[in-house]
Amino acid sequence: MKRFFIFLTAFVFCALCARAAEEIEINTEDEWIISGSYEPAAPAENAENTENIQPAKYLLLLHDLGKDKTEFSKLGNKLKNAGFGFLAVDLRGHGKSINKGEQKQFIKTGVNNEFNQMVRDVTAAVYYLNGKGIATENIYLVGSGLGANIAAKSLIFTPDIAGIALLTPSLKMRGVLTISGIRMNKKPVFIAVSSEDRKQMVEASIIHKAAFLSCGEGKVTFMTAYDLKGAEMINKYLTDEFLQWLKQPQLPEIIADIPEEENINVLIQDATGLQPSAETSLR
Repeated sequence: MKRFFIFLTAFVFCALCARAAEEIEINTEDEWIISGSYEPAAPAENAENTENIQPAKYLLLLHDLGKDKTEFSKLGNKLKNAGFGFLAVDLRGHGKSINKGEQKQFIKTGVNNEFNQMVRDVTAAVYYLNGKGIATENIYLVGSGLGANIAAKSLIFTPDIAGIALLTPSLKMRGVLTISGIRMNKKPVFIAVSSEDRKQMVEASIIHKAAFLSCGEGKVTFMTAYDLKGAEMINKYLTDEFLQWLKQPQLPEIIADIPEEENINVLIQDATGLQPSAETSLR
């Protein structure tokens, strides 16, 4: 009986640990109902000492064309275990977000087609997270394929996000352009692409160059990985690298080994407690 009680307790504990993300619905301005899976970030350690706790980071996950939010299922588990929160959504016309039609019916070209209007799905999702008390500057946009293009274009409307990750982005897909948003962005960028797809490699390299010119040195990470694309590429090859980028999305400022001349006398005084003499001063 005792063994059975221990087994039952362990089973219940594991079931709680493995609980599914909360299924939610979000309404957009143009009346689409967007289905999503929401996972709050793990509570910070030493929660009593609030002075040194950094705000939790959240990811808004945007899937590729013809897929749905389950594209990020494996990555979602990794994010959860690493302490990150996330919201994975079915973009309009995909998955369960089909109250006004399916993506196969959408016009494939034009700046105002439904694919371009998916930026409204992103805006609504960001507002949802804001309603949960999550500041926009703690939210990262992560897109795969079409979702990468949508994430990039969304930078025009959500410039205060923490950073953006583009997994196999293209210059243009279903009429959705990436460059306009990238040129406006000043936040850290992660770009990953298959090295075996020459066209995507060239286009991702152009996006990388535009991001570098906009963001500056130390804010753009560019990675390649064999034959897979999108979330599958991250799952198999780049999980550790991606999680590390989330923890430190830009390189720290480089500090010179030798201080500037005008600061040396101050350092001498701080170190010795003495006013710099003719022998110690460099002036």
